[in-house]
Amino acid sequence: MKGKSPDQHQKNMFLPILKEIINPKHELVIMANQIDWVYFEKEFSSHYSHTGQPGEPIRKMVGLLLLKRIFNLSDEVVVERWVQNPYFQYFCGESEFQWEYPCDPSDLVHFRHRIGKEGVEKIFQLSVDTRKDEIKTRDVLVDTTAQEKNITYPTDAKLLKKVIKSCNRIAEKENIKQRQTYKRTVKKLMYHQRFSHHPKRKKKARAALRRLRTIAGRLVRELERELNAAALKHYAEELNNFKKVINQRREDKDKIYSLHEPGVACIAKGKAHKKFEFGSKVSFAVVPGVNIIVGVQNFRGNPHDTKTLEPTLKHVEKVCGKKFKNAIVDRGYRGKKEVNGVTIVSPKPPNSKQPYSKATMRKKCRKRAGIEPVIGHVKHDCRMQRNYLKGDIGDDINALLAAAGYNFRGLLKKIKEEILWPLFLLEKYFIKYDLKTVIIENY
Repeated sequence: MKGKSPDQHQKNMFLPILKEIINPKHELVIMANQIDWVYFEKEFSSHYSHTGQPGEPIRKMVGLLLLKRIFNLSDEVVVERWVQNPYFQYFCGESEFQWEYPCDPSDLVHFRHRIGKEGVEKIFQLSVDTRKDEIKTRDVLVDTTAQEKNITYPTDAKLLKKVIKSCNRIAEKENIKQRQTYKRTVKKLMYHQRFSHHPKRKKKARAALRRLRTIAGRLVRELERELNAAALKHYAEELNNFKKVINQRREDKDKIYSLHEPGVACIAKGKAHKKFEFGSKVSFAVVPGVNIIVGVQNFRGNPHDTKTLEPTLKHVEKVCGKKFKNAIVDRGYRGKKEVNGVTIVSPKPPNSKQPYSKATMRKKCRKRAGIEPVIGHVKHDCRMQRNYLKGDIGDDINALLAAAGYNFRGLLKKIKEEILWPLFLLEKYFIKYDLKTVIIENY
């Protein structure tokens, strides 16, 4: 059952309301008054039943999701900060100062599952609509980046060890008596894997890896023999992933890099400090100058940048309600000149007819380079540096929420610079002027 938010204007006989104890010129208060919270109430009401105990108010849950992204906090920390910060409480729709946690941190997980990708897209849509009057250009910047999943760096030995451990777990759960668990053997073999690139240890490490692969295959085949039909059907996907890990080789495609996240892909973006990243590819569309993210698309695997361009521009048109004239990209999108009526602008290589001009090339690339710091801030300030949300749907939700958090961070900065700072200077000037007048009159 849907919860109801309290009336922030209703006074209490025993407790002061939040509006009386907080600064009405605080940027969070101003931004809370600019957001259309009724829109979320209407859109998310269909996800609640009309019976049972009322849940937490929709405004509170959406507010916590936004605060988490704006201030780069985890589910546990944003709940703790909420108790300490009256501005967080006002932003989430509370009328009086609360002394207890707003909800359990796991409730944020359930709320994300409840609204799904479609609900998170509506949150992102509102983050763009709130700043729509700032979009005055017909150009948009497009680029891709890797969204890393929360997995360990994959190696064959670590994956095979996890296969063996998982087989033992399934056998113990299904009361299957194994011929051997290989726990002590695996421990010794993993010691032999240490410093496997050293010339004197390479031969022994390879032998240990072959032995681990043999043991893993033996345990998987034993499970397939001993499990009954119902259990075999229940564990079919896991056993299939185990077989892929055992049989895959270095040159294979569509490899499995994590047993609990089999959809993870290996992405090479050409970084000197990080050759490979394991996760999914995300495409961003940013309005130059004002730095508003107007399009986000998450892609499974590692598609070429040119294949990500059309879905990204379609999402931009869906979110903004209009089509941009130019999409400015880097050389990774070469080969594309026009997509759905949008002109693709990218740096051109020098040729014999037109001499290479360094100044001209800089001028073309300068605007496009503005998307790089935006992606950096989305990753480091809005929790996209490492994705902790599970599954493919978690990749989509994390990218959309990070982009929405970045847009609202920009709105907070705009409120500080264009509204609060001029008011501060104005008040400071008049106070000084009045003091000077008083001193002169007394003299």
